[in-house]
Amino acid sequence: MLNLKSITKSFHDGESELQVLRGVDLHLGPGESLALLGASGNGKSTLLQIAAGLESPDSGEVLILGRSLASQSERELALLRRQHLGFVFQQFNLLPGLDVSDNLLFQRRLNRLPPDDPWIEEISAVLGLAPLMNRPVEVLSSGQQQRVAIARALAHRPRVLFADEPTGNLHDTLSRQVMDLMVKLVAESACSLLLVTHNREMASYADRQLLLEEGHLHELA
Repeated sequence: MLNLKSITKSFHDGESELQVLRGVDLHLGPGESLALLGASGNGKSTLLQIAAGLESPDSGEVLILGRSLASQSERELALLRRQHLGFVFQQFNLLPGLDVSDNLLFQRRLNRLPPDDPWIEEISAVLGLAPLMNRPVEVLSSGQQQRVAIARALAHRPRVLFADEPTGNLHDTLSRQVMDLMVKLVAESACSLLLVTHNREMASYADRQLLLEEGHLHELA
């Protein structure tokens, strides 16, 4: 589903160079969830961005659904992200001025998928969004907005979901609820999940946990 091979990445600041990824290998199988742990600023989000084709590595290869991202044109990459990938970020990135329903269905409409689908009803029910469908997203609480963001990311049934600190703006109890719901829906849709977090409790919701430290990945027991 997702394979990273010998990924390297450095950033330059004047005369100094910071190498955040040093020959990273990663495999994420169909229906598998994987959490990337590590201290802030150590390259977790950079690795996720590279894995999603949003940033290019200095060297190495990224394959999604068997396709090498380096061989894809910008148009092909955009189409791949639109049709097969989902994204949940710490900043919810909802569309202001639109209600919950329009935000939830946004990605489906981009892919010309019908709005009426049992999957939409299921994720709305699981995430408790049914009573909120006609409400503007601006009036929702943080927890409600994050649930809308998760629903939108899953609405078109992506093959891989990328989540970067998805509960970073939520309190502990709500974070647990959101993670529990997200992992439940990922499992039901046979989607693969790559989660970036600094929180070991949030990482424990994934099937596997990897620690990114000094540019290398280490499997945690």
